[in-house]
Amino acid sequence: MPKPFPMAEPNPVRSSIDHEDPEYAPLSGGAKPEDRRRPTKVILAGLSVLLVIGMMLGFFTDTKPDFCTQANDALLSMTREGAGPRSIPAEAVVRPGARGVKEGVSDKSSRIIAGVNVPSFPWNNSMLSWQRTAFHFQPEKNWMNDPNGPMYYKGWYHFFYQYNPEGAVWGNIVWGHAVSEDLIHWLHLPLAMVADQWYDVNGVWSGSATILPDGQVVMLYTGSSNESVQLQNLAYPADLSDPLLVHWVKHPGNPVLAPPPCINKLDFRDPTTAWYTSGGKWRIAIGAKINKTGMSLVYETEDFKNYKLLPGMLHAVPGTGMWECVDFFPVSEDGLDTSVNGPGVKHVMKVSLDDDRHDYYSIGTYDEKANTWVPDNPEIDVGIGIRYDYGIFYASKTFYDQNKRRRILWGWITESDSEAADVQKGWASLQGIPRTIVLDTKTGSNLLQWPVEEVESLRLSSKEFDSIEVKTGTVVPLDVGTATQVDIVAEFELDKQALGATPEADADYSCGASGGASQRGALGPFGLLVLADDGLSEQTPVYFYVVKGPNGTLKTSICTDQLRSSEASDVVKHVYGSFVPVLEGEKLSVRIMVDHSIVETFAQGGRSCITARVYPTKAIYGAARVFLFNNATEANVKASLKIWQMNSAFIRPYSDQ
Repeated sequence: MPKPFPMAEPNPVRSSIDHEDPEYAPLSGGAKPEDRRRPTKVILAGLSVLLVIGMMLGFFTDTKPDFCTQANDALLSMTREGAGPRSIPAEAVVRPGARGVKEGVSDKSSRIIAGVNVPSFPWNNSMLSWQRTAFHFQPEKNWMNDPNGPMYYKGWYHFFYQYNPEGAVWGNIVWGHAVSEDLIHWLHLPLAMVADQWYDVNGVWSGSATILPDGQVVMLYTGSSNESVQLQNLAYPADLSDPLLVHWVKHPGNPVLAPPPCINKLDFRDPTTAWYTSGGKWRIAIGAKINKTGMSLVYETEDFKNYKLLPGMLHAVPGTGMWECVDFFPVSEDGLDTSVNGPGVKHVMKVSLDDDRHDYYSIGTYDEKANTWVPDNPEIDVGIGIRYDYGIFYASKTFYDQNKRRRILWGWITESDSEAADVQKGWASLQGIPRTIVLDTKTGSNLLQWPVEEVESLRLSSKEFDSIEVKTGTVVPLDVGTATQVDIVAEFELDKQALGATPEADADYSCGASGGASQRGALGPFGLLVLADDGLSEQTPVYFYVVKGPNGTLKTSICTDQLRSSEASDVVKHVYGSFVPVLEGEKLSVRIMVDHSIVETFAQGGRSCITARVYPTKAIYGAARVFLFNNATEANVKASLKIWQMNSAFIRPYSDQ
């Protein structure tokens, strides 16, 4: 049986965090507090450099056997076992002028620079205004990226995020903050933390929250120092009685961790939520790399101020590059607290790969005593196997919702238009709909992701379509009115007689390497056209493609095709997707959520997910339509579906009242 989280454990750190330190005041409304510890910038710089050097030397002398020796031995062992390097797709190569790379994070710039790579499209205000979503979380303006420190506290869901208060491009990163009672309707709060200390003056970067058994809240985050060293820091609420947690205090003893030997100063970031061990201590994981081997290091602490680097590595995979935003948690058919462990408990290791900006996960077994996690199937290890999402979805973060006993996943959805267009509209990026995440016990190797149930409260009128036959080479309009904000649930069945008569094929299918929905095969593509205009000059197909292989085995892919999604020239247009397991007796099923410029797809109950950003110029407002289509050559398809119109969420600005 899983070992439960020790809620009855006597306050393990209550006395060790001083909430009333007389030398430090909490941030208020994002304002920069007076720095009582900095007589001059020169002295500050000198002291900070000496402190970081001292911390690194401390790690070197305290860690026995030597961390560098252990790491090198482990990497040599992996090489001998035949773990080959991972090739990075051409699209992941960093371009000149990339934002964030020299500062030590993944590329945060647009992949298209209008007027340089391609001609600028003449966007007007009406088109750009339409792109803003109605029920996804966004700041009121400017740039947003990684989700940070999500948690449920005293009746409120808290969401923090990387934010640039000064513009619609990456830079000047601080922590935005918003709260919600249902994960759908949000209240913006003042900035939680700003870059006002030597250890985070170049950016208050990603971090995680841990709620302790006695009710305290601990926030660990990465700061980029005045010397661009990535340092881990501690913060906590100024007033635990405030359910909104408006004001935050940075620990006066920050930083609490510096990069250990053999880890570059730019390759040590994004601490996880802490988990409680059988030995009565807390552990956190931090992403790092040595050469091109991505890894997760584990630190142990009793008070969140003093840490010990544990021997070895939680996990490492050669050729995967820097691991950002590591997440590590137990998983089952239900939500589990992060500290649950024991015989039979599976753990998820998730990493965000700096090199290609995708989120990968794998399911395996955690050995607390050995400080190791081992994937169940090394062929689909972290970084070389399954992704959370096969579209645009990065820097994701889960948290355990103790209110409803579920694990919830947040993910950053960036733009795929030009930076110039983002500046013109005044904002960039949004967050995906929060997803519940559970173990797929039927496959054992997949997670099931699904929009939180609260989003269904936005459903308005609906229309059902039962057993519509879609013949080969046809498009069927669906009379649902405008389709800018819709929730679609659909099932498809291939004609069994045609399926049996279709010859076996040796060819495999890859969404990304295909010609999209226009490439015809015997058993696909078929599905839906969303954000399409009446003349189909703009359309975003979401479709299944089935290949009949040896012995009649069927291999199914789910894809989203942006190739004809917009007549604009300065937007990225890919075909996203992946193989999706379809088990015996299962119908082909998909849920598609359309909210203006975002299309989220959940296939087979959430085994495979795709998020795409689309920027139509015609299929907007009342001109947006939905169609069924079947571009297969051999098999007709029956489709049954229900489509809801979706209401808008209330996302309110902050007011002292």
